[in-house]
This record gives sequence, C-alpha cells and structure tokens, in this order.
Amino acid sequence: MATFDHVLPTEEELTVPEVSLSSASLRAGAFHMGKYCENQNNEFMLCRQELNDPRKCLAEGRAVTACALDFFRKVKKTCYAEFTQYANCLDKSSGDLHFKHCRNTQGVLDKCMLDNLGIERPEYGYFSRAKIHHTDRPAPAKREKKVYEDATPGLPDDYPRPPAKFGSRLHYMM
Repeated sequence: MATFDHVLPTEEELTVPEVSLSSASLRAGAFHMGKYCENQNNEFMLCRQELNDPRKCLAEGRAVTACALDFFRKVKKTCYAEFTQYANCLDKSSGDLHFKHCRNTQGVLDKCMLDNLGIERPEYGYFSRAKIHHTDRPAPAKREKKVYEDATPGLPDDYPRPPAKFGSRLHYMM
C-alpha cells in the first residue's frame, strides 16, 4: 500500500531503452549474456536484497539493461549468423525452446563467441554456485532488534501448577 509518505520515481527515471528480442533470442544468448553481465546483475540483486526497496536500485537496474543492450550489439556485429541460426533452431525445434535439439548450432555459436568476444559458455551449474561479490556500495545500516519493555514476566517458580484437567498433552512421550 502506498501512502503520501512514499516518494515515487518520475517517469523520466523509469524510462530506459528496452531489449526488444524474442524469447528464443533471449534464451539463445542467456548463458553468454549472464557471464558477460555478471557483475552488473550481482550488483543489482545485492542492492535489491539488502535495501528491500526497488526505488533505491534504479541505477543498478539501468546498468543491467545497458549491459544487455551492449552485449547483443556486440553479438550482432560479430556472430549474427550463428546467433540467428541458433535462435531459429530453438524457436522452431520444440514448443518449449529445449536446448537438446540444437546442440550442433549451439556448438557453432559457442565457438564464435569464444573466438570473437572471448566469452566461454559457462559450465552446467555455474549460475547456481555460491560466489562472493565485491561492491563499492556501503553496507546498509543494521536494523536494531526491538526490545519491548512491557513484556510480561514468566511465572515465579513457586506458583501452583495443578495437573491438567483432561490428562497430559505429552502422551506421546510416555
């Protein structure tokens, strides 16, 4: 819920050039783009996780979009034919864009990316592996633990404790 205390970003702050590609093209370039833009992605995700407010991470989000645009422009200059062939194979070989039908064209694209852009396709499980990300942003302030002064104290040790009316609740322990 938004109140008058919330300051929303302006339309100019939210307007960025978008990556206008098909799902097959994005899937075809996903592994290489993930490796190419890894630092920007990690910075954005760290900001979102630490600050828990998307309005404070707009600059990092713009950096991710700019990196993606830069990546696909470089791919278009150097490996356009291989990339298009791989994206078309993904699009037309199955209804859910499976990689298994297009391993030959994937190999051709991987070789082109390595030769021309120096980006090697990451091994299986690379993006799910835990990594340490070094950042220049200061760490957010630690939230102090709330202390409630009026918390009800426990019962004194000598308080009478009559047996349970309908038997013990700990029947499973007997």
